[in-house]
Amino acid sequence: METKQLGKTGVIVSAIGLGGMPMSISNRPPESQSVEVIHRALDLGITFVDTADSYCKDESEKHHNERLIHKALTSYKGDVSQIIVATKGGLMRPDGNWTSNGNPEHLRETIRVSFEALGGAKPIDVWQYHSPDSKYTIEESLAPVKEAVEAGLIRFVGVSNFSVEQIKRAQDVVDIVSVQNQYSPWQRQPEKDGVLKYCEQQELTFLPWSPFGGRRRHQDLQDIPAIANLAKEKGVSVYNIVLAWLRSKSPAILPIPGASKVYSIEDSVQAINVKLSEEEVQKIDRAT
Repeated sequence: METKQLGKTGVIVSAIGLGGMPMSISNRPPESQSVEVIHRALDLGITFVDTADSYCKDESEKHHNERLIHKALTSYKGDVSQIIVATKGGLMRPDGNWTSNGNPEHLRETIRVSFEALGGAKPIDVWQYHSPDSKYTIEESLAPVKEAVEAGLIRFVGVSNFSVEQIKRAQDVVDIVSVQNQYSPWQRQPEKDGVLKYCEQQELTFLPWSPFGGRRRHQDLQDIPAIANLAKEKGVSVYNIVLAWLRSKSPAILPIPGASKVYSIEDSVQAINVKLSEEEVQKIDRAT
């Protein structure tokens, strides 16, 4: 597995990660299947796993995905000492919906529960503020995060769904190592709003969420000729092409494709070997 540094931390992680969300939301697979997916990802050399306290069906089972990942890691027969688990907090799931909650008291409590859900034996590797809440300033919301770092509950901090200005404000409160914003063939805002460029300048890892367009759109990749034709020419899946395209966009990018089936993560890992020429990248750019 190809590797890269996480931000400026000196910590080395796999160049492609595993997104845990599909294993815990609606229509999720049986737990045994999810554990098998995580184990297979580790077998393939993945050392970066992305989760969140809100990866669950609703508020009644908050932290479901974190507990699942911890269970998979503790039952894995290989070495897990180098695995980095990045979680998030700040979104709620009332009735399965997604709503922001940047209340400092809520964040202080959810960090504590995430710490316990992930085993409670060591600091949370990476904790990310999931989305800004307009009811609270970034400084207010990140104050308990800084406290948690100082208390040894969190090792590194990231942000998600942040603008450049918001990232800068976060950096004034606590060191930031990563930014997780939406980025896919349908959502190319990070190229235009300066976030990707800022991540490069600041040596922050950029984690593109929903790289295939999400559950409703991922099958539409077959309908984009530039992507489908390249996949056919290279003998790989359209998903491989998208991951290779994302990786070609910036050295800061570390894709975290979700998976709920073993063959899905096996396929995603193959993208490491797919190289796109500048002309091929431009073809996809024009088509999307």
